[in-house]
Parts: sequence; C-alpha cells; structure tokens
Amino acid sequence: MRSSLCAVLLLLSTTAEARVVRLEVTRRADLAAGQAFGAAGPYEKLVGRIHCAVRPEDPHDRAIVDLALAPRNAAGEVEFAADFFVLRPKDPARGNGSLLLEIPNRGGKAILAMVNQAASSLDPESAADLGDGFLMRNGFTVAWVGWQWDVRDEPHLMRLFAPVATDHGRPIRGLLRDDFTPTARSTEVPLGHQIGGGIGGTEYEAASPASPRTRLTVRDAPLGERQVIPPNEWSFTDARTVRYPKGFEPGRVYELVYEVRDPRLAGLGFAAVRDFVSYLKHAKGSVAPVRVAHGVGISQSGRFLRHFLYQGFNADEEGRRVFDGLVPHVAGAGRGNFNHRFCQPSRDAQPMNAILYATDLYPFADLPLADPVSGTSEGLLDRALAEGVAPKILYTNTSYEYWGRAASLVHTTPDGRSDAPLPPSVRVYLYTGLQHFSGPFPPARGKGELASQYPQSPLAVRWFWRAMLLDLDAWVKEGAPPPPSRYPRLDDGTLVPLDRLAWPRIPGVEPPRDVHRAVATDFGPDFARGIVSRQPPGAGPAYPSLVPQVDADGNEVAGVRLPELAAPLATCTGWNLRDPAVGAPFARVSFLGSYFPFSKDEAARAASGDPRRSLAERYGDEERYLGRFTGAALALARERFLLDEDLPAILRHAREEWAEAVR
Repeated sequence: MRSSLCAVLLLLSTTAEARVVRLEVTRRADLAAGQAFGAAGPYEKLVGRIHCAVRPEDPHDRAIVDLALAPRNAAGEVEFAADFFVLRPKDPARGNGSLLLEIPNRGGKAILAMVNQAASSLDPESAADLGDGFLMRNGFTVAWVGWQWDVRDEPHLMRLFAPVATDHGRPIRGLLRDDFTPTARSTEVPLGHQIGGGIGGTEYEAASPASPRTRLTVRDAPLGERQVIPPNEWSFTDARTVRYPKGFEPGRVYELVYEVRDPRLAGLGFAAVRDFVSYLKHAKGSVAPVRVAHGVGISQSGRFLRHFLYQGFNADEEGRRVFDGLVPHVAGAGRGNFNHRFCQPSRDAQPMNAILYATDLYPFADLPLADPVSGTSEGLLDRALAEGVAPKILYTNTSYEYWGRAASLVHTTPDGRSDAPLPPSVRVYLYTGLQHFSGPFPPARGKGELASQYPQSPLAVRWFWRAMLLDLDAWVKEGAPPPPSRYPRLDDGTLVPLDRLAWPRIPGVEPPRDVHRAVATDFGPDFARGIVSRQPPGAGPAYPSLVPQVDADGNEVAGVRLPELAAPLATCTGWNLRDPAVGAPFARVSFLGSYFPFSKDEAARAASGDPRRSLAERYGDEERYLGRFTGAALALARERFLLDEDLPAILRHAREEWAEAVR
C-alpha cells in the first residue's frame, strides 16, 4: 500500500556518528504494491535530501579543492546538501545487512535495469521497475546519492547542491574549455558535454562573452593542429549557446575556450557519498541500517570510485572504512573531472570529443609504480592502505575499454613493458567481446551520434553482474574469495601492442588504426592545487595502451568468455567505426563494439573469401551447437562467473541466437 511522508526532518547528531547533520524525507512508498521479496519481505522507498557539513581543517576533508574559500556557518563548517533515494526492506532485520550504493551516472539510476532486468526508471516503484527482484530477493538495501553539481535540473535526477567559492567575497574567474564534434551540420551548438543525444551536464555559462581570452578553433583530428575561427565569424547567442553562421561541420573537432566565474565546490560530491554511507552504517536511527557497504559505479561513476579511493575518501571523518566492497565497472584506467576548480564532471574521454580533460591521469594502477614521465611513484590505493581502510575491489572492463579507455594500464606498468602486481584485495576481469554497454539483439548498427559502420556487439553483461555481486558480498562478509582475476597479460602473449594484433582478413573489415591512449597532460603549474590555468592544456608523452590478442576468428583469447565466444556464431570486438554519414569514418565510435557473423556454409564462405569457418563446418546443426554452448555455460557456473538460476534463460537465448544466425 502506497503512503506518503512529506518534509519529515530527522535531526541527527553532529558530533561523532556521521557528518549528515539533517536528513529530510519528502516521499515514502511501498514497492510493487507491498509485494514480498522472498525472505527479505516487502520493500519501501525513501526519497529526500541529506544536509551535511565538513570542517576545512579536518585532514579527511582537505583534499576538497577550494574548501577554504567556501562560506562557513557559525561553527566554522562548510554546509552542502544532496539528493538521496533508498530502497530498503521494510523490516531491516529481514535484509542481508548489505548496502548496494550505485554512484549515479549523470544523475541517473541504472543498476536495476542491469541486474534485475527491469524497465529503466528514474523513480522505481512498480513491479516492472524492479524486474525479477533479484537484488531484493537477496536482501540488499539499494541506494543512490547525488554527487554531481551540474546534473540537469529534471525530475528524479540525483543532484549535489554545493556552495560557490570566492576570493574573500570577491568572485573567482577562470577559463573553461568546451569541445564538440557534430554529427550533422548545424549553425548553433549549446555549451556543455553532449552525450546520449542530450547534455551530460549543465556546466558553466560564459561570464564574459566578449573577453579577449575567448577563442574558437577547429581541427580535423583529436590531436590535430588547431585553426582559429575569426571572432567576427561566430558569436554567443546567449551565455550557453554558440552560433556559427557558416555552419559547424560533422566529423570535425571544435573547441571553445571562454571565461567563467563562481566555481562550485564539486569535490564535495566525494564527501556526500562518504558521509551518506557512513551515516547508514553507523548512525543511531539510520533510515536504512546496514552492516556493510558496497559501492558500484558504471562508466563515469566507476571512474568516480577510482578517484574517490585515490583522494582518500574511503575513510570518514572518524577514520572508519566507508565502502567494504567496490565494483568500478567499465572505468578503464580513468579517473575524472571531479575535484578541481571549474571542473566539468560529465566530461570523459571519447574518440572525437572530451579530449584531454582530466580523465586519464597517472597513477592508473592500485600499487605504487614508477611514472616514466614525472619520475614519481604512487598508486590509487596508497591512502586507503596507509589508513587501513582499503576495500575489496572487483575491477570489471569490457573489450571496449581496452580500445577506448586505456584499460591495460590498470594492470601493467605505466611504460607498458611488464604486468603489474595486484593487491590480494583486488580482482581484475575482462568481460571478453562486450562493448561499453550491452548492444541490442538482433545485432544492429548504432544510430544518431553513435552511428556506426558495423552492427554492435550484442553480448549481455547482466549475467556476470548477478554472480559478481553475490561473490563480492560473500568475500566481504565471509572471506570467501571470488574467482581468480582473468584478464590479458604480457607474460603469456594475450596482451599486445596494436601493431601485433593478429586480426583475420575478414572481407571488407579493417581494425582501427589507433587506440585510445592516456596522455601526460599539462594543465598549468597550479594543477596540483586543483587549479587549471592552461586552456587548452599541453599534450605531453602518451602512455602505452595495449589490446587483447585475438584468435583465428578475431575473438579475444583472454578474459571471462561468455558461452557465445566458447561456441561462437560471430566475431565480437571491442571497437566499431563511425558511419561516414556523421563524419570522420576513420575514427572509432564511442562505446560500441562490432559483430561480424560467420558464413552459414562452406560455399558462402568461399564465395566471400572469409577465412573463418562457417556455421555448418563448425557445428553441422543446432543440436551440436547447443551442446557446446551448454558445456561452456556449465563451466562458467562452476567457476562462479554465472549463477545456476540464470542458466535456463541463458540457454533459451542461445536458441534465439542460433535462429538469428541461420536465418
């Protein structure tokens, strides 16, 4: 039965238990009309806002850039607020005691669609929004908290409400950079990171459009030579839109440098996550009491978790561990634009936009490794290990991240010459043949800004996630180790430079001529203090990015291979190329892999010149194909990469895949 609780204020201790000083619940409702989810029973959702305060002099808060320049309350603290959203067992004692906090990607909620196979919803409540109820049946408390200040102001998106820094009351100004690559000719473009057909973040408006420091350039390749567009040929139509009457051309990289003011304290997003989790774990009267906390982040929010660890936020102000387990998924070797002055949290690193932002910065691996550029040696986990708060971590990447997010640097030395050691508390998995997000079935080419030359890889990641979360929970609570790491390595030849990729000569298909590389980027002499003074930044040496080696079919050899690769019907890659219609056909498409089906029989293969064996040559008929597929699925279940309960659905899909392949 649905209920409502409007503007209920829960006053909390401000001394020791948590730095959430006030929690405001604005909505409360039963999930799925009160349906019981196994032993965990009925669930309810709580929606509202947390109000927090941090101390600029506290060593756990000092990493927040410009914190000393923020307004303070009477107690000398900096106040801020964030949205929260919790799905919890109505009787917490019936849950499993574990929090699953998803770091919102640009304010959204994805974990229910990914793990529960649910309808995508920003305000989950109905049975359809919860899918098969997997997380609820297993007793997890599922939550989100806003951490990104520039999320679009739209219903149900999770936002951070951060104060503005000033120079003793005087406005702070600086330069910002906006780059974009149109997919169609246009005369007007809005400022801000464009992603998924919209704006990834509202970012900053132009404070002084007529400033002589404002400059618009164009180039034909990501690191190509910039050509200045004369200032009399373009203009701001308002503080958030640029007009170029001659027309922005598809496939070219445009870059605008402009003046902004009033920096938000974006780094408070780390404190919001830290303090909300600490509150749920430790505060008396917690609205969702839990014993352990797992953090999951997908893409941007996976990079957030890597940055969170690096900057020491896994210890709360009392020095207690915040997250006990983490899953940074499809983050590659990146961190993000999350904690510097005038940072743009939505910016990532794509083949043709968001180029040379603060996303791919050393250190890349967990343990200290020598940086050949700076000569320093540090690791992502240095602070967590020093304070005794390192969590259990499952780093998971798909094939795309090795081509598009420099994922090899997670487990190699920065010079790319050796495999790097992993801490015992870490596992690294490559989910072989998958793209950044699961593609459609039947396979189809990308559309819109992701228009591609080839069909996308349709391999689904959800089966891995379901097993992985149970493994992580058991590792944290019981010490039961998850499956050993499985990823491409230099010492066995499964990780190679691009020029050593043994790509088969599939008719009409050539692999990309480049791979994304992390570049030593110069943001100016004050970047160590979080201040970017050089726009655009300088590009220094690039770190080696290596890719997984492939077999005779073009499928990658290493990693965790779904049954679709043990009994393949096609070649599935971590790369795709841009459709010529959107320009720059030489470049990789953001996020997408490819699907190259095998010929049906030997005659068709010979006619096309395809070196890969046909379906008839491999299997003969559906029964033999399903036998090989089933054996591979059972092996993955024994290894705990798949769940027994999911095998019937996986095998049903295998029949659909065969029918599509021979159609």
